[in-house]
Amino acid sequence: MIEGRRSGADGGFSPGAIRAVRSGRALALACGFAAALSMNVARAAGTAPLEVRDIQVQARHTFNYTCANGKTFKVTYLNAANGQSFALVPVNGRKLLFVGVIAASGVKYVADRYAWWTKGPGADLYDTMSDASPKPVVSGCATIMR
Repeated sequence: MIEGRRSGADGGFSPGAIRAVRSGRALALACGFAAALSMNVARAAGTAPLEVRDIQVQARHTFNYTCANGKTFKVTYLNAANGQSFALVPVNGRKLLFVGVIAASGVKYVADRYAWWTKGPGADLYDTMSDASPKPVVSGCATIMR
């Protein structure tokens, strides 16, 4: 997140932050981070642990989900020592690394154009680009308790 002081028409960001964004440095940093995550997510699909420099995974939990449409899949949740949380969720045949964000209730994770929103043992997957008020593309998912 770019931090700055609030003022006028610049959207509340400091002049330095605006110059960084306009010069492309912020985009380059974001792209570099995304590339590093992508390479490590590819390894996470196998047996190698997910590693992102400067983010130490403190806890890793995998849950099986079954959804209203009968679909079943596994989601792995990663909690980092710095307080961040992530989820590896299969979407359209590929595992995406979702990042935890602020939610009104439950826990919301976002990746690409998708949101994986959990509340207790339930969860839904949304395509956030599909509509102004997106409906779940996969709904009624719940952890399978054994």
